[in-house]
Amino acid sequence: MVLTKEYRICMPMTVEEYRIGQLYMIARHSYEQSTNGEGVEVIANEQVNDEVNGLGQYTEKRIHLSSHLPYWVQSLIPKIFYVTEKAWNYYPYTITEYTCSFIPKFSISIQTRYEDNNGTTENCLGLTSEELELREVDAVDIAYDEIKPHHYKEVEDPKFYKSEKSGRGPLVEGWRDTHLPIMCCYKCVNVKFEVWGLQTRVEDYVQAAIREILLLGHRQAFTWMDEWYDMTIDDVRNYEKEMQEKTNMKVKVCIENVEELEKNKVSSSQPQTPQTPKSPKSGSGTPSAEVKSWFSWS
Repeated sequence: MVLTKEYRICMPMTVEEYRIGQLYMIARHSYEQSTNGEGVEVIANEQVNDEVNGLGQYTEKRIHLSSHLPYWVQSLIPKIFYVTEKAWNYYPYTITEYTCSFIPKFSISIQTRYEDNNGTTENCLGLTSEELELREVDAVDIAYDEIKPHHYKEVEDPKFYKSEKSGRGPLVEGWRDTHLPIMCCYKCVNVKFEVWGLQTRVEDYVQAAIREILLLGHRQAFTWMDEWYDMTIDDVRNYEKEMQEKTNMKVKVCIENVEELEKNKVSSSQPQTPQTPKSPKSGSGTPSAEVKSWFSWS
C-alpha cells in the first residue's frame, strides 16, 4: 500500500504574493544548503504546453544529498548518488516526481495546488474516492509546529517575526483562523518503496523528511518577506537565475572533489606510473541549462 499524505500549509499572504516569495525562498535556501557535495545539478529547464493545464515550466534536476540521510540508509547506498526530480509547474497547480539513481522501486509523486483560503477545501486536488480513503490530512502550522533544534533560528521564527514592509506578524496562537490575507498550499504526497522488509520504515522516514522540509521552507518564505515583498516576477526570476548559477558552481566543485577523492582511494593501492598532467578540456562542465533549486515546494 502506497503511503499517501495531504499536507495543508497556510501562509499569511495571497497566492500571488506566495508565488514570488516561494521563488525567492527556494533560490536562497538552495544556495545556503548546497555544500560538501550536497546540492542541485539542473539537467533541463524549459517551457512546456499542456492540453489541460496550458503553458508551464518543466525542470529536471539531480539532488545530491547523501549526508542528509540517516546512517542506516547511508550504509545501504554508494557514497555518490542522487535523487532525480522532474517538475511540471502550471502555477497555481504543479506536479513533481522523484526517483532514486540506484533504487528503481523507489518513487515520490506530489500534486500541489494553491488557494486563497485557510485549508478548508476538502478535495482541492480532485482525488478519486479510493484516493480519499487512503489519504491522511496533515495541517502544518509554520508558527507553532516544532522544528528540529539544528534548523531553528530566532530571526526565522514566525512567533517573533514582524514584517516592516507588510506589517504582518508576529503570528499568534490560532492565527490560521483569524489572519487576513491567508492562503493554503495543498500538497498530496505519495511515497512508494517496494523493497520487502524496508518498505514501511523508508516510507515513514521519507514522509517525515518531506514534512520537515516543508515546515522549514515555509517558515523562511514568511520571515524573509521583507527581502522579496517589493519584487516583481521579473525581479525574482533575475534573482533566482543569479543565485542558481552560484549554487550550480558550488555543487559542481564539491562533487568533482568528492569524485577525485574516491578515485585516489582506488588508485592508491595500485602501482603508479608518473603521468604528464593533462590540460583541462575547454568547454567542460555542467549543462548550460538554468538551475532551479533544492527541494521543490512548487
